[in-house]
Amino acid sequence: MNTFFQVTLADFRESVRAKWFLIYSLVFGGAVILLFVLGVTEARVMGFTGLSRLLITYIQLCVAILPILILISTVRSVVGDRESNILEYFLSMPISLGAYFWGKILSRFFLIFIPISAALLGAVVWGMFKSHAIPWHIAGYYAIFLGTLSWCFLGLGMIISTLVKKQEWGLGLSILIWLILLLFIDVILIGLMLQQQIEESVIVAVSLLNPIMVFRAGAVLLFDPELTSMGPASYVILDHMGYGGFLAFTILYPLSLGWIFSWLGFSRFKKGDLV
Repeated sequence: MNTFFQVTLADFRESVRAKWFLIYSLVFGGAVILLFVLGVTEARVMGFTGLSRLLITYIQLCVAILPILILISTVRSVVGDRESNILEYFLSMPISLGAYFWGKILSRFFLIFIPISAALLGAVVWGMFKSHAIPWHIAGYYAIFLGTLSWCFLGLGMIISTLVKKQEWGLGLSILIWLILLLFIDVILIGLMLQQQIEESVIVAVSLLNPIMVFRAGAVLLFDPELTSMGPASYVILDHMGYGGFLAFTILYPLSLGWIFSWLGFSRFKKGDLV
């Protein structure tokens, strides 16, 4: 257990000094600042204003850019250490494979979650300063959603990092997966429904296999309990799961995927070529 925390701390310190962490932090911190500067909290869209309006915009930004930033930064972890011989150095010390792998994951989760949660907290503090009504339950659920989505793509990035032999292959595969998931939200599914006349319930069920779509629908649900913005798909979702059931699914599904990807990555890491 001691070596586990040592690996976590060592990787955390090293990654904090990396350029990708600075860029990652500036993206989310700068996004919130830019939204304040543009006066998003003063605008009214679809009946939302104040901090609620800012949270909607912030979450929509996270849907688009958070997964790819996580994948790009994570796929380099194991394969990068292998290429630079850092992995061989680690394994020459009394450190177990489990301590190395899970220490890496825990470190990366903190590195990913701290900037986005700090940006969310900054938005809440600014809303309190401006005397806006604070939707505490929505902000709390958003923090949980961001954590589960981060864990999901962190696990996906780790399994990719254990499968590929070079960092370039991992980056290319990450971008490809991200593009497929983004397109699968609307473009491909709508095309299938219009051209093949597939039953709507099947289309909705398949779309909810996409963790990005689940995150997006869960974020909308908090502001729109009837999911009116999603059209007829809302009837399928709410009739089968209900409000509470779908909210739980939005949290548990990405979290479960993250664990599955992580364990598969660890299994591949133990059985594959270590150096």
